[in-house]
Amino acid sequence: MDIVLEVFDTFLFDRLYATAFPRPVASYDPHRTDRATSTFSSMRETPTSVQASTQLWKLQPSQYAYMSTWARDNIWRQTLSLYLITWLFGLVVYFIFASLSYLLIFDHSTFTHPKYLKNQVRLEIKQASIALPIMAIFTVPFFVGEVRGYGKLYDAPADAPFWLYNILQFPFFFCFTDFFIYWIHRGLHHPRVYRTLHKPHHKWIMPTPYASHAFHPVDGFAQSVPYHVFPFIFPLNKVAYIVLFAFINIWTVFIHDGEYVANSSFINGAACHTMHHLYFNYNYGQFTTLWDRFGGSYRKPNEELFQRESKMSKQEWERQCKEMETVQKEVEGHDDRDYGDEARRLQKKTS
Repeated sequence: MDIVLEVFDTFLFDRLYATAFPRPVASYDPHRTDRATSTFSSMRETPTSVQASTQLWKLQPSQYAYMSTWARDNIWRQTLSLYLITWLFGLVVYFIFASLSYLLIFDHSTFTHPKYLKNQVRLEIKQASIALPIMAIFTVPFFVGEVRGYGKLYDAPADAPFWLYNILQFPFFFCFTDFFIYWIHRGLHHPRVYRTLHKPHHKWIMPTPYASHAFHPVDGFAQSVPYHVFPFIFPLNKVAYIVLFAFINIWTVFIHDGEYVANSSFINGAACHTMHHLYFNYNYGQFTTLWDRFGGSYRKPNEELFQRESKMSKQEWERQCKEMETVQKEVEGHDDRDYGDEARRLQKKTS
């Protein structure tokens, strides 16, 4: 994250900190090297010179970089800056991609599904907006550790353990995180923690893209831990890390969009994740179905999901509701969700 931090420092934070925590004018000397502004992640607690965070480009610090008592390498400044970046970046990615998915991909016929909640989109956005700033608090210590040089992030491809690792790091990252997220997610379904931590995300039986980040903050952070632990254990290219961080957030939106593009037995896409929201105890994986198969929790998506006529048919919906209600009572007991008008009409019809 030192690349991201350097960009924000150069174009935004230097001036803000110079205004909020100004250094006396007499002590300003841009040529001194003991007041470093570096955020270079290969450096430890006391950087000694201004260096670029990457070889890809060099950003020239403005005069504001030297005009604050909180220099760039100040740990409190880095913590605050990274918190704001993590929170606002997450919020921007969430709203942009969830909104694009909602407008361009999501089937709005889902609004009439019996298990679609009253004012659901508004509730999903509210839950995500509450969760993201709290999740950022838990996440920032990892980013601060990376920026201050305690991770194994590397810059140039030549710095990799061996050249092929520049390619292998991607499947390695996905395999590592998919394995651990499976077990973390499955653990969140244990009765002792489910109702407190994970049920807020399972409130959405028929999720929209806005449900993607609508977690309890501890739940959302817990499932992100493998992403943040990986670069402290294994080498990872800095740019690759930023790309993967963005991709993960976008992927989380896509598996909640309700558009079942591919009927894959390996990729844990939107269809598999819909099975998870409908029937609770299946398909815990993040990217693949591999660990669900090993763990005996894989459920193949219903064939009806891949044909729009049958996916949106009343007959299919009633069948889903009947099975879902049986599982829901076993997992949660009383259903305290507030369903929309369609659900109430169906309940009157079957009562």
